[in-house]
Amino acid sequence: MRGPDRHGRFWPTVAAVVAIALTIALGNWQLGRAAQKRDLKLRFEAQAAQPPIHVGAEELVAHDVDLRRVEARGIFDPRYSIFIDNRIYHGTPGYQVVMPLRLERSDRYVLVDRGWLPRPAYRTELPEIRTPREPVTVIGAALVPSGRMLELSGTVIEGRIWQNLTIERYRKTMPISVQPFVLRQENAFDDGLIRAWDPPDFGIDKHYGYAFQWFAMAATILVFYAVTQFRRKDPPSP
Repeated sequence: MRGPDRHGRFWPTVAAVVAIALTIALGNWQLGRAAQKRDLKLRFEAQAAQPPIHVGAEELVAHDVDLRRVEARGIFDPRYSIFIDNRIYHGTPGYQVVMPLRLERSDRYVLVDRGWLPRPAYRTELPEIRTPREPVTVIGAALVPSGRMLELSGTVIEGRIWQNLTIERYRKTMPISVQPFVLRQENAFDDGLIRAWDPPDFGIDKHYGYAFQWFAMAATILVFYAVTQFRRKDPPSP
């Protein structure tokens, strides 16, 4: 009597086909994301070899300069500097110092991530930053801060100590006009700050890892279905 047995296999077969198709589709999607990130990495490497883009009075488009090398000339304005908290360097807690540079012959600024320094013993003390008073040229990568971040508490700004930085938050807080990105300083000044920048992590391996997991899940579902369905024996005929 095979009819009931075939009927009993119908819904498990449908469920297995749907699950396998879904996990394969998710695996292919992760491979596509990895390809996009790989292309972005190649673009970044190619752009790094090009001459830096000059940052002037005209507001630039964030997407056009993101991850590009840029240069800006102007005077640092410590009045509007902020300290990004909970930044660890070799196990030591400290701050990333972000200070606006007033662009030459302009009322516009560009935010410069000048580097890292250790946190003082008391949070009420802000570190003194040696800052050139004369015009300087700053060269580095343009980075657009992500709005996706973990805020450790409801208090994200304590005076000049901030948990994280976004351009929108800075514009709402400070009375100056800034370019829509942060210039991560690479050239050195005699300021005692540490600029040991890691290359951007494009997350390519992460997407390959996720793709492998989805394909492995599809294979597991297929094996489980085969073992539980095709190896079932019909009851002996009377």
